Amino acid sequence: MNISINAPSYKRAKVETLDYLPFVKIWVDHKEYDEYIKQNKGFENNIISCPEGIQGNVSRIRNYILDKEFEKGADVICIIDDDLRGIYRFEPSGTFGYDKIKIEADVFENFIEKYTSMCNEFGFKLWGVGLNQDSLSYRQQAPFNTKAIILGPFSCHLNSDIRYDEKLPLKEDYDLAIQHLNKYRGILRINKYFYNAKQSKQAGGCASYRNHKREQEQLQLLMDKWGDKIIKIDIRIQKGTKKQRVNQDYNPIIKIPIRGV
Repeated sequence: MNISINAPSYKRAKVETLDYLPFVKIWVDHKEYDEYIKQNKGFENNIISCPEGIQGNVSRIRNYILDKEFEKGADVICIIDDDLRGIYRFEPSGTFGYDKIKIEADVFENFIEKYTSMCNEFGFKLWGVGLNQDSLSYRQQAPFNTKAIILGPFSCHLNSDIRYDEKLPLKEDYDLAIQHLNKYRGILRINKYFYNAKQSKQAGGCASYRNHKREQEQLQLLMDKWGDKIIKIDIRIQKGTKKQRVNQDYNPIIKIPIRGV
């Protein structure tokens, strides 16, 4: 199986993911190429310079990666964040607990191949892992989901004509997942595994253009595209037996009206 593993990176030249996966391709803006080479000694061959106008929009750079790598004959394209610290799995420990076991670099491609084959057997074109590293969120009685959202820090794409919506650079992963659910009636999410990434906790990347107003605009665009029966926005939090109104959550609640797990 031809496996392509990639991480777009923007305005944070020291790439943490290279410490975990030394074979990952790092896609950068051509103006930042020299700084990335300087900051990642020994990984010069991993750094790929993108033409003018590609970086600065996470949807656009991810689409560029998908197009380029599928043109080269990739069977599956894994796109991860440039601050991914690891993919882990839960393993039972004692009577009620779980250990978190890291998927090491030397078996990472085997991991990708295994679940890509499973995804293909389902007839789906996108798969990923759980979103939360808290074992209380682990659905151990449901080894996989078929209509649950997967997000940008780790996603594996089989060849299809679906691409990220470049008008939604802050909600592009939600939109892509819904596109796949709509067309292929499913996404494979493996619940035993989860990712560890900083996401919005550091400068650069999407943080360079993320703010409250922009998040609200993006949520509204997502709702306009798919409707308020699918996109729900929770503006309350639980406090005792009641919910109190608070600032709007950046992360929508997705309700998918199809059969599946």
